[in-house]
Amino acid sequence: MTQIFDNPADFADEALDGFVAANRGYVARVDGGVVRSTEVPAGQVALVVGGGSGHYPAFAGLVGPGLATASACGNMFASPAAGQVYRVAKAANAGGGVLLSYGNYAGDVLHFGQAQLRLNAEGIETRTVLVTDDIASAPLEQIEKRRGIAGDLTVFKVAGAAAEAGLTLNDVEELAIRTNYRTRSLGVAFEGCTLPGASEPLFHVPAGQMSLGLGIHGEPGISEHPMPTASELAELLVSRLLADKPHDAGDRVVAIVNGLGTVKYDELFLLFGKIEKLLVAAGLTVVEPECGELVTSLDMSGLSLTLLWLDDELERYWGAPADTPAFRKGNLGPRRPRQQALVETAEAADVEHPTAAAAVLGLRAAAILGQVRDVVVEHEDELGRLDAIAGDGDHGIGMRRGVDAAVTAAEQAVALDGGASAARVLTAAGEAWSERAGGTSGALWGSAVIAAGLALGNREDYSGADAAAAVTAFADAITELGKAEPGDKTMVDALLPFKDTFVTAFDDGASVAGALAEAAAAAQTAAEDTAKLRPLKGRARPLAEKSLGHADPGAISFALITARISAHLNTEHPDTAEIDFASANPGPAQQGAQA
Repeated sequence: MTQIFDNPADFADEALDGFVAANRGYVARVDGGVVRSTEVPAGQVALVVGGGSGHYPAFAGLVGPGLATASACGNMFASPAAGQVYRVAKAANAGGGVLLSYGNYAGDVLHFGQAQLRLNAEGIETRTVLVTDDIASAPLEQIEKRRGIAGDLTVFKVAGAAAEAGLTLNDVEELAIRTNYRTRSLGVAFEGCTLPGASEPLFHVPAGQMSLGLGIHGEPGISEHPMPTASELAELLVSRLLADKPHDAGDRVVAIVNGLGTVKYDELFLLFGKIEKLLVAAGLTVVEPECGELVTSLDMSGLSLTLLWLDDELERYWGAPADTPAFRKGNLGPRRPRQQALVETAEAADVEHPTAAAAVLGLRAAAILGQVRDVVVEHEDELGRLDAIAGDGDHGIGMRRGVDAAVTAAEQAVALDGGASAARVLTAAGEAWSERAGGTSGALWGSAVIAAGLALGNREDYSGADAAAAVTAFADAITELGKAEPGDKTMVDALLPFKDTFVTAFDDGASVAGALAEAAAAAQTAAEDTAKLRPLKGRARPLAEKSLGHADPGAISFALITARISAHLNTEHPDTAEIDFASANPGPAQQGAQA
């Protein structure tokens, strides 16, 4: 049980603050995580890792020369929010691009993915390599669906060493992908872990049993087995991994025995000795192994075995020096502290001088978000009931939390001296939406709002084509991040008809208001038609039959929102020509009236 804390809700933040205080020679605190406190050569690729807290040394303990440049740190076992990842990556960027790498978990994929879209939109080239080493979580033919556990270390180490050597983003990415493909892990647990403040572990293992195939977020294993002897456990782990080896495996491997929290080092060493003998007997040479706590799960009683099959290039980078608070290899020599402030505050780093047109559009964007909040509040209970049919019933409250935060952020942005552009307003709103709403819906809506804002930018004048670009950017962000397709019974089933109708109507000569009215009607029809579909994505998928005959709550909420925006604009500007984006570039006499 985790016992040392004041308030369990503050555990992750306070632990991270203490970690930084104990390791100032390596790391500095930034909003959302940590970055190196030592100089990073200009033009070097920044490796940004991360995930939930509770896994030390992963992830913050692996920040330092020869390994990660920064780590985004979420709450206990929870993905960092997209805004946190974005801020950490921006602080880490040294001009050579950013490689994001993290375990393949749905929340991390959404939030890191949202941050990646935003970084790329701002001109910071950003790539992602997911870690998928856990052989218990999916069969070999579905390796892309596997989750990441202790194999994080091999991918991070090779990528970090390649970045330290000055390789390009393309080359660092390729090496990380190759390392991930050649890495396999399997874990066991003897008892579950306990979150700070909780009185019971997240799961129990029956006395005399062992759970095989556990996750690192308190997920139980996939099967239970009688407690083996050390020799039997070594045989089980080695045989399962060797049966799953990559197609191009050689005969040189890195072996990592990883303790998950409470298994003592003496026990880990005992097990490693037996594992090494089995690997040698199988004709393999063990190269620079590791044995200890590397990716933990709070106080879980358990361990894992990871094998990385090397080639000459991977072996060179695995063996390269590294110097971090928790992982040290070779000798890199001292590094100078960064001379300037590590991270300017967002206000200082992103000082904006909105044009008159952009400021007017920013005011309009804030007003539209207010309308979005109103319609969500009106239908919050209805959306929750609809979601509860085949989901967890939180869609209404999640949308409410997200849009409340978005409106507050937008209002704060437009209250700045000189106002704010639509890009600033929608970026602040989208970031707040994502961080407050959480979950899949929060990440998707936050990402889409930010993408629309970035498409609008801070320009001297606007036209209807900018509205079409914003609609397209909004839709693309959701489809790229969520990976849903038409027919999956998600928001996308209403979103794509909306986008296609809007763009077609506008291209055919309709005003922005006219195109929006047509598109909102198409979204409403499409949302209602989702009642005929079985869900192929999301939490409703296992309860597909219960969902039949009921519309998708995400599609319905989207349709309600677009209808309200259309009605608001047509009420505020009954002359549809008035809401053509060209009117966002008013003369001095018009500015006050339009604002």
